[in-house]
Amino acid sequence: MSPGKVLALTGGVGGAKLGLGLAHCLPPEALTFVVNTGDDFEHLGLPISPDLDTLLYTLAGEANAAQGWGREGESWTTLETLRALGGAAWFQLGDRDLALHLRRRELLDQGARLTEATAALAKAFRVPQALLPMSDSPVRTQVTTEQGLLAFQEYFVRERCAPAVSAIAYAGAEDASLSPELAAAFADPALSLIVLCPSNPFLSVAPLLAIPGLRAALAARRVPAVAICPLVGGAAVKGPTAKLMDELAMERTPAAIARYYDGFIDGLVLDQQDEAHAEAVRETGVTPDVAPTLMLSLEDKIALAEHTLRFGAALSA
Repeated sequence: MSPGKVLALTGGVGGAKLGLGLAHCLPPEALTFVVNTGDDFEHLGLPISPDLDTLLYTLAGEANAAQGWGREGESWTTLETLRALGGAAWFQLGDRDLALHLRRRELLDQGARLTEATAALAKAFRVPQALLPMSDSPVRTQVTTEQGLLAFQEYFVRERCAPAVSAIAYAGAEDASLSPELAAAFADPALSLIVLCPSNPFLSVAPLLAIPGLRAALAARRVPAVAICPLVGGAAVKGPTAKLMDELAMERTPAAIARYYDGFIDGLVLDQQDEAHAEAVRETGVTPDVAPTLMLSLEDKIALAEHTLRFGAALSA
């Protein structure tokens, strides 16, 4: 099933699941990913891009299925030795994962942009789809908590999302620009659908929307944009989405997600458990659709991807 070219905006694990489904439904040249880099940081002198790497490992069949992040068949000798030496071991980097970060460091030090370094890594992993960072300029998600201002990975990994959050900022976003590759993807006359994958709206999608050029491109879209609701029955499938909605005084409803994406989406796919919320979503000006959105198997991922493509095609009709 091919509706033309699809641009998929994604963050981490949930987005990568739908991304894998889309990769099974579309020829490689018809699918481009725009990936959050607000999670990126430098650790032990290495440039870490967690969401790019999660998607890369997932599409390459290298992802650790049990934990949802990192590589399958990983070993931890370096981390264990680092811990024994008194080093910073709170962010878990396996031996095979470290090799990827070392190669990214090498490419960036040779003058490659992050987009170019990502393309080289995707080629090495035999991933044929285009994986585009949301910008080559650094954008860093920061959360204001009861413990003060925390960088994203400090909040997400070191503190395990425990501190209450009162505000989220995306440092550097106002000065960030679109890469030539990403600008071309939005301008491609063959583009027929934009998909906002079921990633955390505040931590994975909002950093993309904070970039002026990306906001403008989405707002001026000439094709439908469809989002997958990250809530199922008022709860998040994974991660702190529901907790953040409580702390930011937002209702845990699909309609609240539709309002959060106001101006950037035309349709919202709700889980079957939330069918009763469809009319409330429609009242926001967004067209609702209902499908099983839990992706526990490859078949689930493909089925939701197919449903999303059909929904997008219907919105185009």
